[in-house]
Amino acid sequence: MPYLSGEPPFLNSSGPDQNIKKFMAKKEIHFKLNGQAAACAPGDTIMQAAKKNGLSIPGLCGHPDFPAKTNCRVCVVEIKGRPKLEPSCAILVEEGMEITTDSARVRQERNLNLELIFAEHIEKCPTCVWRFECPLLFYAEKYKIKINRFSDRKGQRQKYSFANAVELDGSQCIDCRNCVDACSLLQKIDYLEVSGKGVNQEIKPVARSGAYCILCGQCALHCPVSAAQEQSEWPLVERDLADPDKIMVAQIAPSVRVTVGEDFDLPYGRNVAEKIISGLRRLGFKYVFDVNFGADITTIVEAEELLDRLAAKKNLPMFTSCCPGWVNYVEFYEPRLIPNLTTVRSPHIHSGGIIKTYWARRMNIKPENIVVVSVMPCTAKKYEAKRPELRIKDLAPVDHVLTARELSFLFKKNDLDLKTLPKDQPDALLGDYSGGAALFGGSGGVMESALRAAAFSLCQKGQAKICRTRIDFEEVRGLSGVKSATVELGGHRLRVGVVNGIGNIRAVLDHLADFDYLEVMACPGGCIGGGGQPIPTTPEIRRKRIEAILKIDQGAKIRRSNENQNAILALDWLKENKNLYNQIIFTKLVSRI
Repeated sequence: MPYLSGEPPFLNSSGPDQNIKKFMAKKEIHFKLNGQAAACAPGDTIMQAAKKNGLSIPGLCGHPDFPAKTNCRVCVVEIKGRPKLEPSCAILVEEGMEITTDSARVRQERNLNLELIFAEHIEKCPTCVWRFECPLLFYAEKYKIKINRFSDRKGQRQKYSFANAVELDGSQCIDCRNCVDACSLLQKIDYLEVSGKGVNQEIKPVARSGAYCILCGQCALHCPVSAAQEQSEWPLVERDLADPDKIMVAQIAPSVRVTVGEDFDLPYGRNVAEKIISGLRRLGFKYVFDVNFGADITTIVEAEELLDRLAAKKNLPMFTSCCPGWVNYVEFYEPRLIPNLTTVRSPHIHSGGIIKTYWARRMNIKPENIVVVSVMPCTAKKYEAKRPELRIKDLAPVDHVLTARELSFLFKKNDLDLKTLPKDQPDALLGDYSGGAALFGGSGGVMESALRAAAFSLCQKGQAKICRTRIDFEEVRGLSGVKSATVELGGHRLRVGVVNGIGNIRAVLDHLADFDYLEVMACPGGCIGGGGQPIPTTPEIRRKRIEAILKIDQGAKIRRSNENQNAILALDWLKENKNLYNQIIFTKLVSRI
């Protein structure tokens, strides 16, 4: 059996878990489930109610981020008194309802629908990063499905590649339309559409001019069968790991430490950074660094740029630019805002540049022999790493980007179980980081980290009228679509805003004069909800992940980035060579339309 867990991820996608005691305290609806008395809350679907009563109903197309579509018809159940089988993902439980989930009728229709779905999905399992969690393979084994009963009918469908980041393989698509909902309802980019009807129906990029993919990967994150997926770089990483002349360096992003464990049946939000580091060493990486170090570099420089802009009253409000999906959005859809983006590069690009210059010189290693692999929550980071504007002396700061899903796949492919791996520490020179750096993993984190550093800097320079040592800026935390506040910053009043998910950006773009500083993350929840994260990623799962990020910050020895002495030393070394400093730290973006 190719799974580490007893259920595929999408069995858990019928809605967020709820506290049973609170649920039972509410007014109940009583019904029968497979002949047994059961109860649920008003407004629960049959699928949700079954889950609360310990029964998982199979399904492929449902996701709590979207309205029910009933496209896959795998979740059908029998309801006494109704002539037709009904989709459990969309039918609300009624008082006295009698529901059967595994009758002969249900089994016949469910299995037939699964066999027809397999006729839509060309199996490419050996190279699929989701093969160890694939719900289709799980159902085929559980229900003894004949996956080749019907001939494949989509073998000639086109694959659409979006830059080097995301792809949509029509030969694997089961027409659930989750990718369309992710792009239109969630992100409001409207780059994907349903073309044709009936058996000729196909998901493809829209034909109209002025539509662009921002490479956020939410289509891939919501696809139940990996028809929409990241463009894999794990084969290139394996190739380089096998080359004895390469110095292989891995670095892990702030958020992946609290997400990758989910692929190994660990609780949502479990911090597995030390086990990831151990696994990376067993894959063959000679050095493993923490991108939190790069996040401290980003914070220090961004805070200084913010203070400089506030003093000059120029190019305000200043926007964060560490989210490449957001940067793509600006370059394609709002190029007028390019001057408002901070010129500071993102954390993994900063640390990659420092690895190939500062660290390489310290270690007496030729930079051209170093291969830097970033483990990211994001598909757009793949594109970012290849941007020519970011090259340093004709070298890319980062050579390959693996999503969190790709890392899980590589671990499982090499029989590495995260649960049983020993703990290990990142390499010391670039391993130190602050709690503020860890916050980069969630919505509001970049903002809060920069506010801490800016306040500290004002106090250090004696510019603040009242020097307070405030660390926590709760105003910018949380998972609301748009957060705004006026915060005290060393005696100054700063108007700040946080956009949680690119689908909420219009509400802010129409009121830019109301802000001095804005954080935008393209994915809901920020990086913890990134397009390269483990599946499923639901509202409840995002909440648990961000709670884990906050816990890491609260337990950190230092919580301000500009208290990271190794980061300060690296910046001081770079400043001795102004041209090199500018190449590594800053970039200039341009319109791409």
